[in-house]
Amino acid sequence: MKLAAVDIGSNAIRMQITSVTQYEGIIKFKKVEYLRFPLRLGLDVFHNQKISEINRRKFVKLMKAFKILIDLYEVDDYMACATSAMRESVNGKEIALEVREEIGLKINIIDGDREAELINQSLNKFFDEKTYLHIDVGGGSTELNIYKSREKIASKSFQIGSVRALEDKVATPVWNSVEAFVHKYLENSPSVISIGTGGNINKIFELSLPHKNKRYLDYGKIEEVLGHLQTHTFEERVNKLNLNHDRADVIIPAGKIYQRVMQAAKSKKMLVPDLGLKDGIIQVLYERNKTKKPL
Repeated sequence: MKLAAVDIGSNAIRMQITSVTQYEGIIKFKKVEYLRFPLRLGLDVFHNQKISEINRRKFVKLMKAFKILIDLYEVDDYMACATSAMRESVNGKEIALEVREEIGLKINIIDGDREAELINQSLNKFFDEKTYLHIDVGGGSTELNIYKSREKIASKSFQIGSVRALEDKVATPVWNSVEAFVHKYLENSPSVISIGTGGNINKIFELSLPHKNKRYLDYGKIEEVLGHLQTHTFEERVNKLNLNHDRADVIIPAGKIYQRVMQAAKSKKMLVPDLGLKDGIIQVLYERNKTKKPL
């Protein structure tokens, strides 16, 4: 079985094609294709409330390329999900309809709750009896989910993201809402473990030079990595630290979002599983297809 996930974010757009096989009773998911294209739709939307004509044309061309790959790989099922930028854009639905009619690719413009729900599909195996705060920072929004004893007790999406923060488009009342949400559910919870998802926390984890097989970051290590990044100019982050251009400018504001949420929860440790929306989409596709097609 081959499955494809398309994640249309505010800072970049990703596609992953996964092969699902079964051998000796064990089901395996293997990534056979992964593409990330740096189309920053959020920059248009957070300033002008709409996707510009030039980015609209790029987006449609990119979706055509993705559809060709989906067809070439003979994918059994796919799901394309658009998040903060397209759901806030006044022409987001119109562009999704254009892609559907001209290319035959269906785009689901999802709300923050559905986004969080899909991401959580890939995280279930990490939860136990402890208290967890899942923080997913995207370009335009941040989703927070709170788990206690394996059960999700609260979930909320906030208009805070790396591109918004970079462009100084995060209002103080939104931060107050984040802190109020965290305090409401975690004020009396000791030893809250954070789970960080998103491209920026994955890169911060990589820059921390972790020990082999270790997937945790201490709060102090995040502080250390951000401090190191701040000693470099944008050009140095690109050329000396080898960051992509569209990562080099947003990684610091994104890191500060993770930090601020962890501070509100008094969380000292973060699990970084290197999973995200695309992985949750693949899991949902597998669940809805496993009885239809033999592996």
